[in-house]
Amino acid sequence: MMTTTAPQEVLDPYLDMDEELSTPWVVLVWNDPINLMSYVTLVLQKLFGYSKEKATKLMMQVHNDGKAVVSSGTRSEAERDVFRLHEHGLWATMQQD
Repeated sequence: MMTTTAPQEVLDPYLDMDEELSTPWVVLVWNDPINLMSYVTLVLQKLFGYSKEKATKLMMQVHNDGKAVVSSGTRSEAERDVFRLHEHGLWATMQQD
């Protein structure tokens, strides 16, 4: 005679991963004393395809508030955006929103 036991609750190893994938990451550009405002505007237009108006608005937020969220997405997208901003000499970080 074969005995069976009730199935035990198994933690899903993908649960945390799903939560991390569904929670957006944001990329912040920080104010710095090096880059000209016109250069920051051009970089935002080039990297993200923003209009001159949107890029200027974000640049002014960086200038006035010290930082601005310039993109959001998955962790890997945010990492890529931070890397590209660093390549252009801008101070950028990412955080989970």
